[in-house]
Amino acid sequence: MKKVLGYVIWDSIVTEEQAKILTHINVAFAQLKDDGEIDLEDHPFLKQMKQVREWNPDIKIVLSLGTRYPDSFTTVSASKELRDKFKRECSRIVTEYGFDGIDIDWEFPCVPSNSLGCKPEDKQNFTLLCEAARQGVDEAGGEIVSIAAGADLYYINSVEAKKLAEILNYVCLMTYDLKCGFHALSGHHTALYSSTGDVFSNSCDQALRLFENAGFPKEKLLMGAAFYSRKWENVPDRYHGFLQLTKTGGGYGPNYDKLAEEYINKNGYVRYWDDEAKAPFLFNGSTFISYDDEESLTHKCEYVKREGISGIFYWCHTGDTTGVLLRKIGEKIKE
Repeated sequence: MKKVLGYVIWDSIVTEEQAKILTHINVAFAQLKDDGEIDLEDHPFLKQMKQVREWNPDIKIVLSLGTRYPDSFTTVSASKELRDKFKRECSRIVTEYGFDGIDIDWEFPCVPSNSLGCKPEDKQNFTLLCEAARQGVDEAGGEIVSIAAGADLYYINSVEAKKLAEILNYVCLMTYDLKCGFHALSGHHTALYSSTGDVFSNSCDQALRLFENAGFPKEKLLMGAAFYSRKWENVPDRYHGFLQLTKTGGGYGPNYDKLAEEYINKNGYVRYWDDEAKAPFLFNGSTFISYDDEESLTHKCEYVKREGISGIFYWCHTGDTTGVLLRKIGEKIKE
């Protein structure tokens, strides 16, 4: 059975229908502190967990660790003492809260450009951190250790892919933000395939093949989908704003439910479809918006089944409060 995984954040509500579509939930985020402790605070989803498990007894619920403390992953992974403490914390979280495992969202090991602490040794230390999580989860009778990974060559160059593949149950490959604040070229941020003429080409397909070639079996890779958009402003009115240089990068745009309500073929925005990339976009003469919709998700689900990928996941559950996108994923992934 293919995995359907959603990241559930602080303001997310999971309905019975959605719980029965999902096979996995990643609860985002607890925080790894510099001293090796996991700061869960009082995440609102904790109050939903029992009900969600009653609706779907087979669902796996995993706690995702984020980066509110900017040096924590580099600091903890570099110390045997702190890794041992982290291992105990992973065991405690699984035992105390009933999670099925731990998801590590260290998206930028070795990378100094994202306001996080880093060292060249992150590459080897990341493996050790995941080993510690594996030991802690296993000791508590848990099941899952996973990571969220940046979907580009920089990430493969920053980790020990083959070693991680032996430790992890699966990788949430973040095939979104493929164009983002780092890119002044307007374009698709979560396209299935690259478009001809894109000088910064990347895509879900390209990233999945990159990770498979590096040593992650495709049976352990989940394709990412976006329930939010990226937008570029003051875009030249050529080619409907597609692949045009701008003065700034692509900022966060509206979530899908707001796009559907106020933007898609509304208020001066026209929806266009790139059949090569299997991706939609909006343009109003000066603002370019990239996003996923029911049509692009249909192609992504078909790809997952055809290529033998483990499944599909999305960031994040709050992005479509109507449930339209998850409903489409559930329909297509199970056909």
